[in-house]
Amino acid sequence: MKKVRMLLRVSSNQQLELDGDLSVQREIVKDYVKKHEEWQLDSKEYFEGSNSGYKNSVADRNVLQNALQDAQAKEYDILVAYKDDRIGRLMWEIGAYVMALKKCGVDIYTVKDGCISPETDDTMGQMMLALRYGNAQKQSADTGMRVKDTAQKLVQKGKFMGGKAPYGYKLELSGEISKHGRALHHLVIVPEQAEVVSYIYDLSLNKEYGSSKIASVLNRHETYKNLAPNDTWKGGTITSILTNPIYAGHTAYKRRERINGQYHRLDSENWITSIDANESIMIIDGDTWNKTQERRKRRGDKYIKALEHKDVNVIRKNDGMLALIDVLYCGYCGSKMTNGSKYNYWTIKGTGEKRASKIAIYKCQNAWQGVTHVKTKQIRADMIEPIVFESIAQYIGKLQENESIFNEIENNQNQEKKRKQAELKKEKQNLENIQDKIRIMEENIPNAMTGDYPLSLEELVAIIKKHKEQAQQQQDIVTLKELELKSTSVSINEWEDIKNKIPTWQDVFLNADVATKRVLVNKLVERIDVKKTEVVIRFKINLNDFIPQPRICGDSHTILCTRDSK
Repeated sequence: MKKVRMLLRVSSNQQLELDGDLSVQREIVKDYVKKHEEWQLDSKEYFEGSNSGYKNSVADRNVLQNALQDAQAKEYDILVAYKDDRIGRLMWEIGAYVMALKKCGVDIYTVKDGCISPETDDTMGQMMLALRYGNAQKQSADTGMRVKDTAQKLVQKGKFMGGKAPYGYKLELSGEISKHGRALHHLVIVPEQAEVVSYIYDLSLNKEYGSSKIASVLNRHETYKNLAPNDTWKGGTITSILTNPIYAGHTAYKRRERINGQYHRLDSENWITSIDANESIMIIDGDTWNKTQERRKRRGDKYIKALEHKDVNVIRKNDGMLALIDVLYCGYCGSKMTNGSKYNYWTIKGTGEKRASKIAIYKCQNAWQGVTHVKTKQIRADMIEPIVFESIAQYIGKLQENESIFNEIENNQNQEKKRKQAELKKEKQNLENIQDKIRIMEENIPNAMTGDYPLSLEELVAIIKKHKEQAQQQQDIVTLKELELKSTSVSINEWEDIKNKIPTWQDVFLNADVATKRVLVNKLVERIDVKKTEVVIRFKINLNDFIPQPRICGDSHTILCTRDSK
């Protein structure tokens, strides 16, 4: 008997939620397996929901990767799908994936086409496989163009094309049913949020506040702060509200474009907007919206380098790469510091020569986004870096003098690694628990459709959606833990390599470029928290017993340095 597993995929939430595509696929595939007496259906199946087989590569589709890993472990012999497009629609990638399974001894069958896996020495069969998925890729591209063309026409007529409701609105059932039998939704204004939107436009137009300043104003206001999406107003959110024509009653399409797997904002002249405004969703009148765009553009132009500076001689004080950019955090809010470098311009009186200098600055992301913040929101590199480099110089100098502590270093690293591995395992288990809940609920969608389930279909879909959001948040946590684990170790071999290449750490910081400093800092420093008058450096290696320190903080590998408030 050959062990058989099913691959089920739906490419949209609508297929998963309402029209029964998933349950239909499963039953059809089961009937197909039953026709083969020598096949035995395994209890494990591979399911992929709401994931395009055209836009997503094989490497990014976890379900296909899991099926491949199981094939490599010889867990099954045949993979069955409803149609070949359930595997995917990318010409070269899917063909290569089919052959990768074949090398593991797994054949792919589809209900519509039978076995699609050619032999490894069948060149003609492999060419036909490439043509099969080349045709599928072309069909997807053609369908995508038709969908976009249709969407543009519908948007021009004022139709909302779905997705998450913008701030200030909620989605409610419209009472209309699509030709696919799906219940359609429409936008409805949320009064208390609409009031905030009006206030945002007032601050932008009449007080000429920028997005970050508006966010700061809202975060200081108790009522408005409580109405913030995701608990805090940020400059990016304000900008999105101020540039969305939906608030003037115009639906829009093509405000962003997917390029090489990433979305990029397009200029307003490239947007497709409705011809007439829909007064039922209008929060801002058209005249106010247009004036706001004009004022914002004029304010933005003020910050563009003036033409009179085009021939300025720039005295570069840094090369654009800050040595602490990966490990420096704001000591007040915990946000990671980013590059805030800027230019200063001046004219030499005697000669009239125009000059400029680039000042290297670290800035707090939260503070610059308008999040409520205490004290300083930026710090110059020439103030923080010498303090950090001096502390690291002491640290590394003592490490070079004490060869006997390498065993202690390795033990500390192993303990830290085990701790992070345990944390990662726990978070992965939490993710699996959420995914199991989603799978169980999805399996009950057919029962909800027929009324044989305690929850209605709409209630079940809402719960599934909420759990998927939790799963995405948990996946982000897992990814972060994986990165933390990857960056924990400074191996003895790496350290020996550093020692062999540089005679002393002090010499490196006297002569090395910023890129070299940045690499070496990342090898030794886990995190640096900076405030106006103090810097806390957390090292990856415990050296408290070997170096003099101004003060030892709570954990065993942290140095706290104080600095003059100037």
